[in-house]
Amino acid sequence: MGSVKAYVFLLFIATLSSFTMAVPQVPCYFIFGDSLYDNGNNNHLFTEAKSDFPPYGIDHPDGPTGRFSNGRNIADVIAQLLGFENSIPPYASASGEDILRGVNYASGAAGIREESGQHLGGRISLDRQIAHHATTILKLVELIGNGSLAPVRRHLKKCIYTVAMGNNDFINNYFFPQYYKTSSLYTPEEYAEVLVQQYTQQLSKLYEYGARKLGISGAGYSGCAPAMMTRYETNGCVDAVNGAVVQFNAKLTTALVDLESKLTGAKFVYINPSLGYSPEFNVTDKPCCNVSTTIGEGQCAPNQEPCVARQNYVFWDAFHPTENISIVDGATAYATMSPFYVSQTKLKLPLSV
Repeated sequence: MGSVKAYVFLLFIATLSSFTMAVPQVPCYFIFGDSLYDNGNNNHLFTEAKSDFPPYGIDHPDGPTGRFSNGRNIADVIAQLLGFENSIPPYASASGEDILRGVNYASGAAGIREESGQHLGGRISLDRQIAHHATTILKLVELIGNGSLAPVRRHLKKCIYTVAMGNNDFINNYFFPQYYKTSSLYTPEEYAEVLVQQYTQQLSKLYEYGARKLGISGAGYSGCAPAMMTRYETNGCVDAVNGAVVQFNAKLTTALVDLESKLTGAKFVYINPSLGYSPEFNVTDKPCCNVSTTIGEGQCAPNQEPCVARQNYVFWDAFHPTENISIVDGATAYATMSPFYVSQTKLKLPLSV
């Protein structure tokens, strides 16, 4: 087994054994993203993009929390591997000293562009997630800064930030011409360029607010999601969608190198999106839960029994991964971000469950 694969496998085992560290490797972790990372921010929004009902959460100790999964999501896994005893709280309910260890701002259906996902109803775009972070910083000034920003900036420089955006700018914007005009305004390459330009400005704003260690995930290959195959009436991955995503990710990778050279003290790490294919997960083209025909496209029908052999499935619903896929993706992201915590206490991984 190759060294990288072996490392990820050990992290996978560590996560499955619900192992935690006594002291986190970093003091705080801030999360920006969409439904792959959302852990409850959409629960009280007027939107079809929510998952606070069964069978979502069937394998999570707290039940249906607003995670678009049967259990933990990628952000939960990263937080666990960083050594946090509990998941990072969603902005919607974070309060008091909870925010010292970080906040999860992610929102289902959110995108880089403000209009992405609007046909589903309420969602918190990346611009508004960043605005929420500014509010958090003001609260930190009162908590640890004694009215001064300087101690807060010193605190934030030690934090890890992950940003996972772009999925809805494709599946719930560019490739949904019934609701959005972008595909008639831009070629896929032009759209990728426009997206990356806006994304770069947003990441620069996070830098202005104190972020220095940023893990940026590429957009996922959503052309292989069952919902997209249904939308395009095909039995295989939608090449047009995945091709557009490839262009976006390539431009994003280049942009991050450029940003790092311009922003003093900033470190950007690009996190490869999951392909979701592995011999352990042999059901790759259908969801585990029964998909609703009346609420948000591709989401689970409420209160229906899902598949039993969830360990074999890539997709929980018709867009989102099962917990087991998130464990692998979270472990990969954690390993990729090792430059951010390598100087901290070394993580000792168990060799067996």
